[in-house]
Amino acid sequence: MPDVNLVTAEDLPASSDHEGEAAFFDVDNTLMKGASLFHVARKMYQKKAFTLRDAAGFAWKQAKFVLRGETMEDVHSVRDTALVLAAGIPVETIQTMGEEVFDEMIESKIWPGTLALTQQHLRSGRQVWLLTATPIEVAGVIASRLGLSGALGTVCEIEDGHYTGRLVGDILHGPAKAAAARELAAREHLALARCWAYSDSYNDIPLLSAVGNPVAINPDARLRRHARDNNWPVYDFRSGRRAATWGLRAATGAGIIYGSWKGFGRIRRR
Repeated sequence: MPDVNLVTAEDLPASSDHEGEAAFFDVDNTLMKGASLFHVARKMYQKKAFTLRDAAGFAWKQAKFVLRGETMEDVHSVRDTALVLAAGIPVETIQTMGEEVFDEMIESKIWPGTLALTQQHLRSGRQVWLLTATPIEVAGVIASRLGLSGALGTVCEIEDGHYTGRLVGDILHGPAKAAAARELAAREHLALARCWAYSDSYNDIPLLSAVGNPVAINPDARLRRHARDNNWPVYDFRSGRRAATWGLRAATGAGIIYGSWKGFGRIRRR
């Protein structure tokens, strides 16, 4: 099934009544290029919340994520590192940071094609929710700025107005997203068989399988195969395709790492 670079109203079926319907969107590599937490890390480095060594670690994980998609090992590694670094930081600092990160870094990374899909769903009368492992403070800002219905994200424990470095529950990822969608559907009186879900990751198959209209966006290799085997739509909004040669991919990876490092270097000099 062909990938597309332009989304129009014809891509969505017409219906006279969309009550009880919603669309769920992943964030990282689905709504935006790369990982949102990477940009939070950049902003935290600007504010001297951690060292250049920590920043370089996030840059390396971002490069791998852009090139090959997410793995559970990387997700847990980023989570554990972020929790340690966030311990003791005031909640209002992260809330303010979320606004700054969106304005300065995330807004320009949003895929126009995915954004068009969110707006088409809204115009059709469906709710549109973000379901993401991104911290809820950042996910909420993204949803608010884009005019979406809301966001569900990873929740960090707070005591006395500061982050403790522990999670409330687990990271919102993999099967946890499907469970969150079911809870949201019960609360909002949604019929999952009439809902949509969008993701780039094979790890989100539980969420995609929970709805009647699963869609792969910028999929990793395993999700692309699964989508085609199950006749799911596949949209790819990336300018470069994974069919490129390994040499080109390696060169691109080196460029991402170098660019990320140079970006941190400029921040450091300022």
